[in-house]
Amino acid sequence: MPKCTNKTCCRPLNFLFYGSTSLSGVLFLDEMPEFSRRSLEILRQPLEDKVIRIARTTGTYEFPANFMLCAAMNPCPCGFYPDMNQCRCTAGEVAHYLGKISQPLLDRIDLCAEAAPVDFSQISSKKTGESSCDIRKRVETVREIQKLRFSGESIRFNGEMGKNHIDKYCYVSESAQKLLERAFKKIRFSARSYHRILKVARTIADMDGSEKIESRHAGEAISYRAFDKKYWS
Repeated sequence: MPKCTNKTCCRPLNFLFYGSTSLSGVLFLDEMPEFSRRSLEILRQPLEDKVIRIARTTGTYEFPANFMLCAAMNPCPCGFYPDMNQCRCTAGEVAHYLGKISQPLLDRIDLCAEAAPVDFSQISSKKTGESSCDIRKRVETVREIQKLRFSGESIRFNGEMGKNHIDKYCYVSESAQKLLERAFKKIRFSARSYHRILKVARTIADMDGSEKIESRHAGEAISYRAFDKKYWS
């Protein structure tokens, strides 16, 4: 529920102007680095706390902001980096372009995936992949697993887990723990990234029907964090 420190200035209709009707929606940013760095940095607090705090002379206001951030981007202005045979950008242009997205913001993004170039044989192929209907069934199965897991909690999904929930529900096998330790030493991800890796690994394990997070689940979750080290290291 919206809150403010000055009750005389809070009117129900005012909340609509701050996007409260989009609660639990999806915010999609196409060409993410084309946004100003200031605009992107503003997202850090609501991504972490799920609320927006606005200070005014009449009081401080807090609005719910629980949303899913999805973003798409090219690796450089021309789109071909790191293929130096086709990329027309200078090293400075690439650094400036990627520099719009800070490491603290990347730490708050659970999954980063790189789309490989598609060749003609793939475009012209009549072979079909997994249908949306089948994917939906898998997602619904995993959602039911999480509903049962958090039936006595104030949260519903793995992505909402705090540290206490992670300690309670993310059972990590010995082999997965060793893999996480090696990755931590090599990639040097932050504590925030580590906890997000565990939440993603918990979901991958759920999809695999596994009570424990095994090394294959941890490895896949780590791969979604290694992307930012490739371009922002």
